[in-house]
Amino acid sequence: MKVMILGIDGYIGWPLALREIEKGNEVSGIDNFFTRRRVREVNSDSVIPISTMQKRISAVREKTGARINFYRGDVANPSVVIDAVKKEKPDVVVHLAEQRSAPYSMIGLKQATQTMVKNIVSTLNLIYAIKDVVPHAHILKLGTMGEYGTPNIDIPEGFFEVQYNGRKDYLPFPKQAGSWYHWTKVHDSNNLMFANRVWRLGITDVMQGVVYGTRTTDINRTGLRTRFDIDEVWGTALNRFCAQAVAGLPITPYGKGGQTRGFLSLEDSISCLDLSISKPPAEGEYRVFNQFDEHYSVMQLAQMVKEVFEHDTGKEAVIRNVPNPRVEAEEHYYNPEHKKLAEMGYRHSRELKDEISIMLEDLAAHRPRIEALSDVISPHTAWKSSGIN
Repeated sequence: MKVMILGIDGYIGWPLALREIEKGNEVSGIDNFFTRRRVREVNSDSVIPISTMQKRISAVREKTGARINFYRGDVANPSVVIDAVKKEKPDVVVHLAEQRSAPYSMIGLKQATQTMVKNIVSTLNLIYAIKDVVPHAHILKLGTMGEYGTPNIDIPEGFFEVQYNGRKDYLPFPKQAGSWYHWTKVHDSNNLMFANRVWRLGITDVMQGVVYGTRTTDINRTGLRTRFDIDEVWGTALNRFCAQAVAGLPITPYGKGGQTRGFLSLEDSISCLDLSISKPPAEGEYRVFNQFDEHYSVMQLAQMVKEVFEHDTGKEAVIRNVPNPRVEAEEHYYNPEHKKLAEMGYRHSRELKDEISIMLEDLAAHRPRIEALSDVISPHTAWKSSGIN
């Protein structure tokens, strides 16, 4: 199978490439290294050092014998996507190449506009490239559980049955995104549904929870690491908490800490995506997967990091709640469904506490880098103060 990964240089894109190579698939990828540049823009960096793409590709060739066909370019440029698809004729294109940070999208007008334009346009470019070049190829698009928001009812996998004024229909679940970034994902889902309706493209739209972890089986086998961000713009809450514990800083949940989200390990994220690749949708099918294993509140995460850190090191960790820079419900109902991947054969393989222990171990090896970035861990990006800049 020929697998093309848009955003192959990223946190998920790189280990997915390693997994597909291990499966014997031909891998190609596109990236323009926007994440590397945007992280530097907020005075941060990956805590785990990563090589250049050229060195990564050379290392893959040396360790596995496999060749990655790499195209440097911006997927918001239609010619970049169309030319690569024409050359590779992929069986599946995995779209991971969007600006992925909610805080970045809320810094100001420049960042909001860039996020809106590049994310939505990149998906449109992919839709047209597939339609015009390889119409039977599978589009696997990474969305987010954040598209749904936190409604006061259970969250289905994409669609639900609605009854109103004596009539009923099966409709997309209403979305309540919480940032400009999350709204781009909602718009992507709408555009993918429309493309499926008009051109009958085979599409998998993955509503993924928050991914955590520093290793996968393929990273362990090859030693080729993926990036790991800890700053308040690009790092997740769990990333920040682990880094804070290692550096001897207070663990800082935002607000009351009742914000609840779905989570899964990097290993399990790659397994879910690989399963979706190996079992594509039927011809003309648009399917939605909610991809996570368990849901936790921010405070539960902080307490788990504290518990694991103290158990593993014998040192004390302190939790200190800080004012929430976001506009979000800090206490809410949260019960999303996630059945479809399990029905396809997916099995959860990693436990959160075990992964936290590994993350702490890996971060401890780079404590000086964490200490150098300590100023960018605390929140600076406030939703209500987003302005023109």
